[in-house]
Amino acid sequence: MGDTTDIRDRFWTELSSSPFLMLGLQNSTEHSAPMTAQLDPNANHCFWFYTSRDNRLAPGGPAMAQYAAKDHNLFACIEGTLTPETDAAIIDRYWSKEVEAWYPGGRNDPNLLMLRFDLGNAEIWRSDMSIKGVFKMLFGGDVRDEMKGKHAEVAL
Repeated sequence: MGDTTDIRDRFWTELSSSPFLMLGLQNSTEHSAPMTAQLDPNANHCFWFYTSRDNRLAPGGPAMAQYAAKDHNLFACIEGTLTPETDAAIIDRYWSKEVEAWYPGGRNDPNLLMLRFDLGNAEIWRSDMSIKGVFKMLFGGDVRDEMKGKHAEVAL
């Protein structure tokens, strides 16, 4: 499996620089939807999403998020649970002009809903190869050894 601490740390670094995931409810036939995670460096057990009360994710419950880093060198599938965030301090903490653009009524828009994604287990893959590995792959060589240790199942 490799060094899970390194892979977990790399996941958080990548997510911080590009906090966009596909998120879907596990007990639903609805497709996943693109969402922007609101991250707290001191809360590595959850993150939050602003959404609306009529969004397909609003019912909450068991959920699954998929992540692809900008450079496609890290991928993750994260299971967890979505629940409404009722703490006004947290809802206010991440409020910004970019978020406000989605809610005509501003911070007090009656359709505003913040969901907390309590993180469970994740499966994370690193796909970055050395130059030697890239050349092997280009010429049909065996790259399986190169990729050992770049996959982990971790608890977040």
